[in-house]
Amino acid sequence: MPDPVEALRVSDLMTRDVVTLSANDSLSIADDVMRLGRIRHMPVLDDDGTLVGVLSQRDLFRGALARALGYGEHAQSKLLGMLLVKEVMTSSPATIAASVPLAEAARTMLERKIGCLVVVDPAGRIEGIVTESDFVKSFAARS
Repeated sequence: MPDPVEALRVSDLMTRDVVTLSANDSLSIADDVMRLGRIRHMPVLDDDGTLVGVLSQRDLFRGALARALGYGEHAQSKLLGMLLVKEVMTSSPATIAASVPLAEAARTMLERKIGCLVVVDPAGRIEGIVTESDFVKSFAARS
């Protein structure tokens, strides 16, 4: 009997309604969107709508290093407003096609030690995103 998990594709698990950022957005905007939307990974687009990076919470925290230095909330907010997404994002993000087996996506994420893959069509347009959280939610729903 074939393993039903082997039949699953990225398209079966990915989040289709993806919130994106512009490379020229300030980190304060990114911080607000990520916090309010409870989002941990956001694709970053250039002015032409081309995928140029991914901003993760980890990138955001690195960019807001002032927190670790003990600055007050006002100083942190001011610093986030001065930095741009493109200054702290991960450039050249890992991408995957929606038709790829889910097991392959999981292996890629584990091997590369990354928390998400941006799902793109053959022309490079974003179709979705698959994250570690998507795998956890899927497993929890099946048990």
